[in-house]
Amino acid sequence: TERVRFVERNIHNREQLLHFDSDVGLYVADTPLGEPQAKYWNSQPEILENARTAVDRFCRHNYQGLT
Repeated sequence: TERVRFVERNIHNREQLLHFDSDVGLYVADTPLGEPQAKYWNSQPEILENARTAVDRFCRHNYQGLT
């Protein structure tokens, strides 16, 4: 199988505040303004589970359709 990666970027006013990377498995703050949101989302199991399974829902499905 091919290695597939999911990245979700959260941008406000053209500045990336935080992101989720399926290789890391957590939300990571890119600015001080993103720290509270990343901390909150990382403390919520259902939010993390949804983000972690996104690679299977979106990326692998679309990747297989393109190959």
